[in-house]
Amino acid sequence: MGHKKDAPLRSDAQRNRERILEVAVAELTLCADAPLSAIAKKAGVGQGTFYRNFPNREALVLEIYRHEMQQVADAACELLDAHEPERALREWMDHLARFAMTKAGLADAIRQVTSAPGGPAKPEPTPVAAAGERLLRANEEAGTIRPGVTSDDFLLAIAGLWQLDPHGDWQSRAARLLDFVMDGLRAGAPGRR
Repeated sequence: MGHKKDAPLRSDAQRNRERILEVAVAELTLCADAPLSAIAKKAGVGQGTFYRNFPNREALVLEIYRHEMQQVADAACELLDAHEPERALREWMDHLARFAMTKAGLADAIRQVTSAPGGPAKPEPTPVAAAGERLLRANEEAGTIRPGVTSDDFLLAIAGLWQLDPHGDWQSRAARLLDFVMDGLRAGAPGRR
């Protein structure tokens, strides 16, 4: 939906960029201060290529956050195409849990760049909210959840995900929490009376 770039990135350039983002997520999640040179080296790209894509740490961290958020948002459409609305919603919640853990791991890195004086503002999670809204409406139409749940309600209900320890046993705890939320969404659904 964003405006088109002047020229589409060549596929190898696109691959380099995605490789850098992939390595950067892993490295910065482990250590918020991971040096950019180490990230470039692990991604197998030269410093020139790295800095052409991400001129500084701020640009890299915010792009990771945006990229991860967009992946989660895009997954909503893919899941709705592939599954019944109820299953699509529950599987999308697992994507959200993984996103929350990435964000928790990156929280220090994000805080460092967004709290610097004159630093960039943290992007708002609007693509995620819009994706949640689409899934909730599909379920409401299918009669699988109670009517009237907004994406704000939903994001507040799952806010506990952001409290989990990314280095602990977050998968089983997230699954339990999300099952509770899903049970709550189903309560009072017209299709279940």
